Amino acid sequence: MRAEHEIVRVQLSERSYDIQIGSAILSSAPEFFAARTKISHAIVITDESVQPLYADSIVAACATAGMRTTLISVPAGETSKSIAMADRLWNESLAGGADRKSVVIAVGGGVIGDLAGFIAATFARGLAFFQVPTTLLAQVDSSVGGKVGINLPAAKNMVGAFWQPQGVLIDVDVLKTLPEREYRAGLAEVVKYGVILDADFFAYLEANVAAIRERDKNVLTRVIARCCQLKADVVQTDERETTGLRAVLNYGHTFCHAFEATCGYGELLHGEAVSIGMLCASRLAESLQRITSDVTERQFNLLTELGLPTATPQVDIEPVMAAMQRDKKVEHGKLQFVLPIRLGNVELVGGVSNDLAKTAIIDGQ
Repeated sequence: MRAEHEIVRVQLSERSYDIQIGSAILSSAPEFFAARTKISHAIVITDESVQPLYADSIVAACATAGMRTTLISVPAGETSKSIAMADRLWNESLAGGADRKSVVIAVGGGVIGDLAGFIAATFARGLAFFQVPTTLLAQVDSSVGGKVGINLPAAKNMVGAFWQPQGVLIDVDVLKTLPEREYRAGLAEVVKYGVILDADFFAYLEANVAAIRERDKNVLTRVIARCCQLKADVVQTDERETTGLRAVLNYGHTFCHAFEATCGYGELLHGEAVSIGMLCASRLAESLQRITSDVTERQFNLLTELGLPTATPQVDIEPVMAAMQRDKKVEHGKLQFVLPIRLGNVELVGGVSNDLAKTAIIDGQ
């Protein structure tokens, strides 16, 4: 694969779109947008950390290209994915002269993509929008597939919609400015793809740990493109989670979301919670005799080498279990988990006892 430029096409009939991945391509953002929809007014939504790094230059480039722009910046972090912030953005968009032909451009990490996408899905009954993800986690996961939303105080991503972007522009060079902790957190979702869908890709990650940690742009372009293709394959088959296939993307997330909610949003980065959650799910699969211990061990070793946390947070178990009961995969009060049957293959498993789930958490402390 060449690092300069990769295109992954998400095939969803009239909602199909391109994911463009490469190095030094952020400067072509206005052309990327204009090639996919007519823009007279762009609402650029970003956060206070990303604004001076990338959003300001995109706004300036869009203005030079003849687009009227409204820039809205919110505080960085998970707490901005709230009802109060959505209300603020609806009103600021209105004050900025937004109408049904306005286009939302999300410039930032997963929080911004989810929040801006939710604004796009709901304002004026739906606006076109683009994703320009600036974190690794957003590039390989949240910017692809059309899931947008906000958090309730007691449940993550509980209010939202499926709203596909017009396109996703991924410049690997932006990862140079990403803080080390956030970069590592994004690698958890990368590892996830190997576990759930592609054992060969998992082995590629094991063989390229040093280059990944050094943020080699050639390796990153290959890694990101493969993750995007794997997710696109799933989304194309089960866009709205009606067949159960898309649920495989939630490997580790039942535990992950419960840890995030229990520890308080922002204490654990999402990718850190994913890393811990995947190991909980793998231990649970072991206890159900679905896998052997070497599957969990390979995940543990790779996550550790990539600098990710693996130990379960020291929290009271009952609030964690209560949070898991609010997981969107719960049916008729019964927990369901995405569990591996081997590297590269997982299944949705129901009827798991609370005691086994508790043990999977406690054994990681």
